[in-house]
Amino acid sequence: MTPIKKAYGYVTRVIDEKTHVLVFRHKDIPEAGIQIPKGTVQEEEDTYNAVMREIKEETGIQSFEVNHLITEDYWENDDGSIHNRYFYKINCNEIADEWEHNPTGGGEEKGLTFQFFWVSTDEEIELIRGHADYLKLIFNK
Repeated sequence: MTPIKKAYGYVTRVIDEKTHVLVFRHKDIPEAGIQIPKGTVQEEEDTYNAVMREIKEETGIQSFEVNHLITEDYWENDDGSIHNRYFYKINCNEIADEWEHNPTGGGEEKGLTFQFFWVSTDEEIELIRGHADYLKLIFNK
């Protein structure tokens, strides 16, 4: 089985010298849990461009900078598939503390509304399985 490439973005902003990370929940599907922006890398797409596309599609943020690749790993999803995950740190100057956005990528996200907000510690909320795996690297710098 070929691993599925996934690009994850820890979107960060700094306010009063404190780092915040962007997270979201599905407005009408609370059981989906709290997540970070991520998505599948398309064929013929590199992970850097994939994370940029996913941030724009899922968050609506258009102005940001991909800071660096934090890490790459292999991870088993709940359905047994293997994901080759790429976690990026994204710098953003977004000043809104919270907002809603309808993702534009289509597919299974069509018709959904995501509710975005910021967290300032890795203990503030519980992200769904796999999404917080490298969050400490953002907050413990």
